[in-house]
Amino acid sequence: MVSRDRYRVRFRALQEAKKGAFMPFTVLGWPDEETSFDIIKTMIDTGASALELGIAFSDPVADGPIIQAAAHKVIESGYSVNQALNLVARVRKYDEDIPIGLLVYYNHIMAMGVEKFYARAEECGVDGVLVADLPAESSDEIVGIAAGNNISTIFIVSPLTREERLDKIVKHARGFIYLVSRLGVTGTDERDASRDSRLTALISSIKKATDLPILAGFGISTPAHAERMMESGADGVITGSKLVDLVAKADPGKMQAELAGYLKGMVAALDSVKV
Repeated sequence: MVSRDRYRVRFRALQEAKKGAFMPFTVLGWPDEETSFDIIKTMIDTGASALELGIAFSDPVADGPIIQAAAHKVIESGYSVNQALNLVARVRKYDEDIPIGLLVYYNHIMAMGVEKFYARAEECGVDGVLVADLPAESSDEIVGIAAGNNISTIFIVSPLTREERLDKIVKHARGFIYLVSRLGVTGTDERDASRDSRLTALISSIKKATDLPILAGFGISTPAHAERMMESGADGVITGSKLVDLVAKADPGKMQAELAGYLKGMVAALDSVKV
């Protein structure tokens, strides 16, 4: 596959247009493969800047109950990592330009073998991989192999990240920085982390250390949250639990319309904030 830095191209275009990035998340294969593909197509069709797609794991410690329930349903169905990657390949055929990131756990990579996993991911059109349970201090094994397969290694920065650890992260990070906007797990908690002055200070520190875009996740579920996160200095937001919850609760016949309406609202909020 020809090397293409889709993250750089997409984020640069958004910056030039003075728009924030919107990166929706879903679990690959949930609630079933065809519906999952339809959900992802709706994300793309409503203007998502990039995608974050999770591979189901039995103990997703970074995720709250909503995403955990979706992941467990996928696992119970027998859906495999290879099937998930095949679905990514379908998404890549649907849109050649949108950046696609995977959220995985290290067991996924170890089970397949590091070199084979990253080679397969590149083959399927993946642009970035965030290993949720692999700290930056232990990432040397994967960073070089990922880069050799034209895949960005995405790292998380949280309010607890110390300056020396941030230096280690930005040394290896590519694509973007995933900012955890509040401590805990993913979810739809209505508490607004963007009002925390410490978060604004953290974003400022990250921007001094790297020119990579900063996308904030964890607890961002409304257009108002997204707008205030941008005002705090973030370059975009990541939303997952709210989206998964919406799909889970929707009447099947109305799900796509409800999902599209929600996604359009988030995109519009980020389009209206001058960055």
